[in-house]
Amino acid sequence: MAEHVDKIKTELERLREQVRRHDYLYYVKGEPEISDYEYDRLYRRLVELEEKHPELVTPDSPTQRVGGAPAEGFAEVRHEPPMLSLDNAYAEDEVREWDERVRKGLGADGAAYVCEAKIDGVAIALEYDDGVLARGSTRGDGFTGDDITANLKTIHDVPLRLNEAPPGRLEVRGEAYMTREGLAELNRRREAAGQPLFANPRNATAGTLKLLDPREVARRPLHAWLYYVITEEADIPTQAEALEHLARWGFSVNPNRRRCADLDEVFRFYREVEAARADLPYNIDGLVLKVDDLAAHGELGTTAKAPRWAIAYKFKAERATTTVNSIEWSVGRAGTITPVANLEPVLLGGTTVKRAGLFNPERVAELDVRAGDTVNVEKAGDIIPYIVEVEYHLRPKGSKPTPIPQKCPVCGTPLVKEEGVVGLFCRNWDCPVQARGRLGLWGSRGAMDIEGLGEKVAAVLYDKLGVRDPGDLYFIKPGSIARLEGFGELSEKNLLASIERSKGRGLTRVLFGLGIPNVGFETAALIAGHFGSSDRLMAAGKEELEGIKGIGKVVARSVVEFFARAEVREIINKLKRAGVKLEEERLAEPTGPWAGLTFVITGTLPSMSREEAHRAVEARGGKAAESVSAKTSYLVAGEKPGSKLAKAEKLGVKIVSAKEFDKMLKKAGP
Repeated sequence: MAEHVDKIKTELERLREQVRRHDYLYYVKGEPEISDYEYDRLYRRLVELEEKHPELVTPDSPTQRVGGAPAEGFAEVRHEPPMLSLDNAYAEDEVREWDERVRKGLGADGAAYVCEAKIDGVAIALEYDDGVLARGSTRGDGFTGDDITANLKTIHDVPLRLNEAPPGRLEVRGEAYMTREGLAELNRRREAAGQPLFANPRNATAGTLKLLDPREVARRPLHAWLYYVITEEADIPTQAEALEHLARWGFSVNPNRRRCADLDEVFRFYREVEAARADLPYNIDGLVLKVDDLAAHGELGTTAKAPRWAIAYKFKAERATTTVNSIEWSVGRAGTITPVANLEPVLLGGTTVKRAGLFNPERVAELDVRAGDTVNVEKAGDIIPYIVEVEYHLRPKGSKPTPIPQKCPVCGTPLVKEEGVVGLFCRNWDCPVQARGRLGLWGSRGAMDIEGLGEKVAAVLYDKLGVRDPGDLYFIKPGSIARLEGFGELSEKNLLASIERSKGRGLTRVLFGLGIPNVGFETAALIAGHFGSSDRLMAAGKEELEGIKGIGKVVARSVVEFFARAEVREIINKLKRAGVKLEEERLAEPTGPWAGLTFVITGTLPSMSREEAHRAVEARGGKAAESVSAKTSYLVAGEKPGSKLAKAEKLGVKIVSAKEFDKMLKKAGP
C-alpha cells in the first residue's frame, strides 16, 4: 500500500513539474513546446489523480490556481516597507532636476538608471516561503492592503512555485494589468450579459482584483509584471540584476526595459518607447527610472510619499478638440470652489470625455474660456481631462465672459480669497456639500473603513437623520435607518455593526478621516506616530509640528487652525464619548548620544550632502528638522547659509560651523 502511494506521489510531482514548466513557457516566455492537445492531456491526468487522492493535493499545484467558494471579505496585510507611489516628471528639464538631486544625494558625478515602460496597471505584492507562494496583496493605501492571494493565484504570470533556488523568504512587487484586447473581449461578454462596461484596462483590472469569487477572477484575462525584490537572503547589487533574478525564478518581467548609463540614453529610450506606444498590446503612460545601484536606494531614502531613487517620466498627453456647452461651479469637501466645463462628448485616450477640469477661478480668467468655445483637451497623467487652450478664432459672436461666483453655489455664503492661496473658498462649516463630503471621507477605506457608508448613504443620513458630523454616526438610534427608503433591518444592522467596528481603527485613520486640509494618510501617520494621542496633538503649537520631519509650515498651520475650531473640538468630544480610539502607538524614542537634540542644516557642507548630514544626526539619536524654532538645539551653518541663520540668531539658537559639526560627529562616535 505504501509503495502504491509513493508511486502516486512520484507521478503527481512529475506531472506538476511538467505542467508548471509548460505554463512558464506558454504564459511567461511565449515559447510553447507542446500542442494544446498534449498540454490538456497532462493537465487532465493531474486533475484526475488529485481528485482520486485529495490528501496529496499541494497548495502550489497548478490545479489550485482557481479557488473554491467566494470569500466573505479580505483580510488586511501590513506592508513593510510601505508600497510608496512615485513622483512624476513630464519634461526633460524635470528629469534633469531629479537627476541632479540624485547625484547630489550620492555625492557622485552620475548614476546609471534602469528604465522600464510604465504599465497602466494595479500594484500588487507577492510573498514566497521556500519558493512557494504564501500570500498576495494589493497596495491599498501603501501601508495596508488587502489579502487577495486566491485572486492572484488565478494569474498564470504569478508562479505558485519558483524555479531554480530562490531565497527562503522573498517578497516581490509589481503590477497586475489587462491588455486592450483582453478588455475588449471582457466588455463583449459583459455587454451580452447586460452588464455595465469597463472604461479602460486599469479600471477593469482594479475591479477584477476586488472580486470575492476567484472563479470569476479566473475568467478574466489578467496578467502581471514583477519588478521589485525584497529579501535579505540573496546578494543582488543592482536593479538590472534583480530583474534577471525575477525572470530566472519564473516571473514575467517587463520586456520594454533598458539599463541607461546616463540621461542621454534615458531620453533616447524614452523616445523609442513613446514611438512604439500605440503598437503595444497594453497601455503604458511613460517610463519608470530607477537608480540601478540598490545600495544607493538606502542612501537616497524616501519622502513620506515616494522614493528619492525613482521617478515616473510620463509621456506627453493625448489631445482632442471639442466644444464647451457650459461651465458650472462645484464645492469640494474642504470648501474649495472648482470650475468644471461640460463638454460635447469626445473620445480621448480610449474613453469618452464629457467634463473637463479648469482647476480654479484664476485659470478660467487666464484662459478666458466661455460657453460655446472650441477647446483642446488633454488628460493629466492620462487620467483627469482638463482644458489646455481655447481656439479663440472659432469663438461664436456675442459670447460673454464666464462670471466668477461671489457666493457659494450651494449655501450662499460669501466666498473668501485667502492670502497666498490660489482659488476661492466657502468657509461655512455647515455647508451641506462639505458636511456630506466629510461623512463620506470618514467612512472611506483609507479612513475608518465603514462598509456601506459611501457618498450616497452619507447624503441620506445627513438629509433624513440629521447626521451632521462623524461624531453623530456613533449615536444613531437603532431602528431609525431601517425606516428610510431603500433600507431595511438587515442593511441597518450591517451598517451599525461596521460603525461599531470602526471605533478601534486608531488615531492615524481618525486624523485622515477628519479631512484636515493638506493632511493625507502618510502625513496623518507621521503626526499620530509623533503625538500618540488626540489630546497631545490638540495641545501642540505650530513649532512642535514643524519640528516633525516631513511636516512643513503649511501643514503645521492647517493642523493648528483645524483643531482650534469649536466644531472640531466638539466632534472630538463626541468621539471620546462614543469610545472611538483616539490613540496610536508612538514612534520609539530615539537613543544615542544626541537623543533629545534637534539639528537644522543650512547652506552647503564641504564634507557631506545635507541628506548625509541628516542621516548622521539620526544615527546618533538626534532629530533632523527642516525649519528653525525655539526648540532647535543646533543650527549647522555651511557655505552660503540662507534665512535660517538669521532666524537662529534671533531665537538664540546655538550656531556651529561645518568644521565644528564634523568634530561633534567624531566625538559622538559612529
